[in-house]
Amino acid sequence: MASSESGDGKHNPAFDPDLDIPDNPDHEFAEFGAGCFWSVELAFQRLVGVVKTEVGYTQGHTPDPNYKLVCTGTTNHVEVVRVQFDPKVCSYTNLLTLFWSKHDPTTLNRQGGDVGAQYRSGIYYYNETQARLAQESKEAKQLEKKDKIVTEILPAKRFYRAEEYHQQYLEKGGGKGLGQSAEKGCTDPIRCYG
Repeated sequence: MASSESGDGKHNPAFDPDLDIPDNPDHEFAEFGAGCFWSVELAFQRLVGVVKTEVGYTQGHTPDPNYKLVCTGTTNHVEVVRVQFDPKVCSYTNLLTLFWSKHDPTTLNRQGGDVGAQYRSGIYYYNETQARLAQESKEAKQLEKKDKIVTEILPAKRFYRAEEYHQQYLEKGGGKGLGQSAEKGCTDPIRCYG
């Protein structure tokens, strides 16, 4: 486990746990890294019981990173979607099912053409129940895969919200101005574009 001290003995806030709290006390956070956060976020937006999504950076060693810095590969951050969900409507296992379906968990530090540590596969948990369910789901998924799953399962660290233009990027139309539906239950194919 990483220390909250940097090499010079000073406190590094990037290593702190994510102490943010959901907007509603009956809701929970969950956090997933599954490649580029744009399409992963849209998939979670469409899931019934998910009340809010945000994309950002976590698990790195540099406080207050930005997209350009994360893309240099020097900070060890991962692009994540932080999901706020209502566990009475959507179980954590439903979130895990969607997570596994959205990416290839056997490729180290890459998803398709996106290569780098920021695209790694990860589940970042907020409590011991999430940790247990994540591990159980990984073991079950491994039985379906020939190649070794490289998904990391770690406590949620400080969440740094990505720049505003990344938030709900595909719903807003991305670089092409072609917005995609974030309606609950929508099954339209997700098209990822810059």
